[in-house]
Amino acid sequence: MTRKIIFLDVDGTLIDYDNHIPDSAVLAIRKAREKGHLVYVCTGRSKAEMSPEIWDIGFDGMIGGNGSYVEHEGQVILHQLIPRDVAKRLVDWLQERGLEFYLESNNGLFASRGFREAARPVLRTYVLGKGAKPEEVVNMEAEEALHGLVYGGELYRDDLNKVSFILKSYQDHLDSKVAFPELKAGTWGGKEEHALFGDLGVKDITKAHAIEVLLKHLDADRADTLAFGDAKVDIPMLDYCQVGVAMGNGGAEIKAMADLVTDSVSQDGLYKAFEKLELI
Repeated sequence: MTRKIIFLDVDGTLIDYDNHIPDSAVLAIRKAREKGHLVYVCTGRSKAEMSPEIWDIGFDGMIGGNGSYVEHEGQVILHQLIPRDVAKRLVDWLQERGLEFYLESNNGLFASRGFREAARPVLRTYVLGKGAKPEEVVNMEAEEALHGLVYGGELYRDDLNKVSFILKSYQDHLDSKVAFPELKAGTWGGKEEHALFGDLGVKDITKAHAIEVLLKHLDADRADTLAFGDAKVDIPMLDYCQVGVAMGNGGAEIKAMADLVTDSVSQDGLYKAFEKLELI
């Protein structure tokens, strides 16, 4: 049996939107690794956002920051950061515009002074949009939705993977593109004008590029790769890997291009797909 290399997105793929990991997903990953397959998380999260609960499942490594960070068995293979001078300019720009933000680093998510207050309704809207029930989010604080938040930390930093900021309007995102042409500008938490957050990160990185870097390091073949995801940002990864699997809770675009659409994360979609693809 050929050893396969499996890449799993986290939010909406491994974890449901209540931050719950189905037992069946844990079992699938452990069984696949017992059979000799390699399993990596491949996520937009930075390392600080990876809760102990995720690490305890057991992985061979991670791709973080949507491809800016690659780790295999504890060894850092790639880490592209926002230069300190750009990061400083970015913090100043956000503060001048009155936009609340958090800086994503492997050492923590460093939040602006007013972030907790401003993020409360925004993150509740985000989690509701992902299928949470109103009663589950009524008292939810920002740190329940974003693992690793730090308040009062140093904001001029040289260890940043990316920066997320609460949009007052879509124009904030458009202006961020113009103000920081050397960075990659995106949005999340909703489609285009409905986005809740803007983000800025290292240019020319994708999950697919990170997988390519890792395969080179492992001296492994792209023909042996499988990727699982649920969102638009996962499309390059599914496209790059030999087999691309979309979760049942995923968006229409990723389902349309996937080789296989499995059930949703909360309906044991991961386990069912691992079974169907004979990984376990």
